[in-house]
Amino acid sequence: MKVIISGGGTGGHIYPAIAIADALKEAHQEIDILFVGANGRMEMEKVPQAGYKIMGLPIAGFQRRLTWKNFVLPFKILASMRKASKIVRVFQPDVVVGVGGYASGPMLKAAQRAGIPTVLQEQNSYAGMTNKMLAKQASAICVAYDGMQRFFPKDKLVLTGNPVRRDIRATDLDQGEARKHFGLDPQKKTILIFGGSLGARTLNEAMKNNLKWVEERSDVQIIWQVGKGNFNMYKACATAKLKHVHATPFLKEMDMAYAAADLVICRAGALTISELCIVGKPSILVPSPYVAEDHQTQNAMALVNQHAAQLIPDAEANESLLKEAYSLIDSEKNLELLGEQIKKLGKPNAVEKIIKVIEGASEA
Repeated sequence: MKVIISGGGTGGHIYPAIAIADALKEAHQEIDILFVGANGRMEMEKVPQAGYKIMGLPIAGFQRRLTWKNFVLPFKILASMRKASKIVRVFQPDVVVGVGGYASGPMLKAAQRAGIPTVLQEQNSYAGMTNKMLAKQASAICVAYDGMQRFFPKDKLVLTGNPVRRDIRATDLDQGEARKHFGLDPQKKTILIFGGSLGARTLNEAMKNNLKWVEERSDVQIIWQVGKGNFNMYKACATAKLKHVHATPFLKEMDMAYAAADLVICRAGALTISELCIVGKPSILVPSPYVAEDHQTQNAMALVNQHAAQLIPDAEANESLLKEAYSLIDSEKNLELLGEQIKKLGKPNAVEKIIKVIEGASEA
């Protein structure tokens, strides 16, 4: 079996793609998997780290501001289509899987023109532009939310949930041991706050501007992923007197971080929400206002409407976030209720369902 997996740009596209690849390898002893990403993007580093080969296309996204980059974009698209067509001819895949992101557009379009079956994996409650453009000729579309027929042909939809990394799905880590891993007290309640692989300015500012709360509540520990680009700016917040705060540029071992936490504060990206549902962690979601059609708020409301999470708007985070977090972590009853409700929404077998769809498309 020969499979191309294409897409990336952010962890929200890359990690589901790697989860799919891992599951395909487990299901098929003889399989050849090739990733296709965008040159200079995060997948060109993360995919080889996960043990897979990747080829890059010279594709880029349209900039909403006036810039010379938009004038060269048509040439990049043409070059990417030519390279994608060559990859299809040389690799001869049985099926091509698109997970969203710049590269998946030309790669899946080239496969569709060559008559190769294609499968889309849409993580969000609001469909991305690339997947909407590719949907008509796709063999199947794997989605994580109900009601996606407003974006895609109903007869091609398969409700699978989002694929979550194996280490998070299979974790049975001891909470105390996980806390010790981060140099924290194994007995104290712990908050995990993170904003994705690049960090989130709103969450970082809420921490920095409310250090008085953090200092006064030394009975509650915090694991704080600041983000690689912002770490030097904020690391002074984790001073010697804040020994109950573990600040880090990046959390590689998210399974450990989730296991250590009693409460999670984060953005509302689709992959993050899927992980929270799997691990059953009470959460305060702060949707990013900087995404298309405000889809993170829609992602978050799917949980809030089930009493499975709390939501604080981005504009209110500086004033309200830590106040609400400490109030919630002090209430065992509310923590337990949120944990129970969010666990009900988890789809731990999502990746296995997606593999079946991919296999079905390759055999069609």
